[in-house]
Amino acid sequence: MSKKRYLTATLPDGYVKTIGPTSAPFTHYWRIVAVLENGKTEIFWGHTKSLAEAKKKRNALADAATQRGWRRYDFEFVGLTVTDG
Repeated sequence: MSKKRYLTATLPDGYVKTIGPTSAPFTHYWRIVAVLENGKTEIFWGHTKSLAEAKKKRNALADAATQRGWRRYDFEFVGLTVTDG
């Protein structure tokens, strides 16, 4: 049985997200902050198993913005800090 641990992401704006306890091999956290045409904000987030996987999330954003009617969006990803659970 895999050891459970907590994963913590701290984004540049100070937002902190803790995931866990989990034994999943996640290494990075990503977040999209999208501003809709009506001015409201939507947040999408997730975690990936590699830096390359996190960077690939960016590739589909222009299409997603068009399909969903986003006025603008910010995409960020950061490495996760591991704490034993």
